[in-house]
Amino acid sequence: METRPLPALPQRVVIREVGLRDGLQIIPTIVPTSVKLEWIRAAHVAGVRELEVGSFVPARLMPQLADTAEVLAYAKRLPGLVASVLVPNLKGAERAIAEEADAMLVPLSASHAHSLANLRKTPDDVVAEIGRIRAARDAAGSATRLEVGMSTAFGCTLQGRVEDDEVVRLVQKVLDAGADSVGLADTVGYADPAMVSRLFEKVLRVAGDRVATAHFHDTRGLGLANCYAALQMGITRLDACLGGIGGCPHAPGASGNVSTEDLAYMLASMGIATGLDFDALMALRGKLAGWLQGETLHGAIWRAGLPKTMQGEEVTA
Repeated sequence: METRPLPALPQRVVIREVGLRDGLQIIPTIVPTSVKLEWIRAAHVAGVRELEVGSFVPARLMPQLADTAEVLAYAKRLPGLVASVLVPNLKGAERAIAEEADAMLVPLSASHAHSLANLRKTPDDVVAEIGRIRAARDAAGSATRLEVGMSTAFGCTLQGRVEDDEVVRLVQKVLDAGADSVGLADTVGYADPAMVSRLFEKVLRVAGDRVATAHFHDTRGLGLANCYAALQMGITRLDACLGGIGGCPHAPGASGNVSTEDLAYMLASMGIATGLDFDALMALRGKLAGWLQGETLHGAIWRAGLPKTMQGEEVTA
C-alpha cells in the first residue's frame, strides 16, 4: 500500500486569546474592570501576545463589555501585546480608531439568517459597511488593522447549510472592500476536519496570505481536531478561549470556544512553538474559575494533567 506523506505543519503558531470578548459576551456575570486588568497582566506573563480585549458595542446591549476603552488602554501599555477589539459597524470602528486599537475585527456572517439576527443587516450590507470602515480608517491616517471574521462559515443553527461558494464570494468581496485580512469561524460548532480542509483550500485560492485566522468552537467535541486540520492547511494563527468559555448570543446552541490551555498543550506536545508558559496558563485558569464562580468552564487538560512524558520539565509551547 502506498503511503502519502503528512502535510508539513507550522513550526510556530500564534494563539489569540479571545476570552475577554468572546468568552464574556455570553456570560451574565459582570467581571469588574480591575479583574480584567489582572487577567491581561497574567496572560501577558504567560506569554500571550495577541488578545481580544472587548468590543465597541452599546453598553445597554452588552454591559459585560462596557469598559472596553479602559481595558484596551491598559493592554496597549504592555510590551509586545497586540490588542484587538470587535466592532460591529462604522460607529464602533470609529471608536476603535480613536482609541488606537492595534486591530479591529468586523464580524460578517456567511449565513443570511444569522447576519440579520446578529447585525440586522444582510451579508452584502455588511460588506458595504466594511468599505466605509476602511475609508474612515484611511482618512484618519490610522494604523489599526482591519480584519474580517467570517462567522457561521461552516453552517448555522438558524439557516442550516452555508454553501462554500457563498463563503468564497464574501471573502473576495471583503478583500475588494479593503479588509487587510480575513478569518474563518465555526461559530456554532458544525465543522469537522474534512470540512475545514475543503473550505480553507477554496478560500486560500482567492485570499492567499491574507487568510489570517481560524476560530473554532468545541460544541460537538471537534475543536482541536479542526485546529489540526487548519494547521495542515498552513494556518498559523488560532483563536482560543481560557476555560473554553464563550459563544454567540444570536446563534442558539453555540457554546464553548476551543480551550486555550488544551490547545497550548496539544501544540506543545507536537513540538509547535507558541511562546506560552503552560504552568502560568493553568494558574490563570484557576483564577478564572474563582472570578466566574457558578459558571461552567470547559477543557480536559486541567482535569487530566500533563502526561508523565511531559512532567518534571518546564513546558513552554
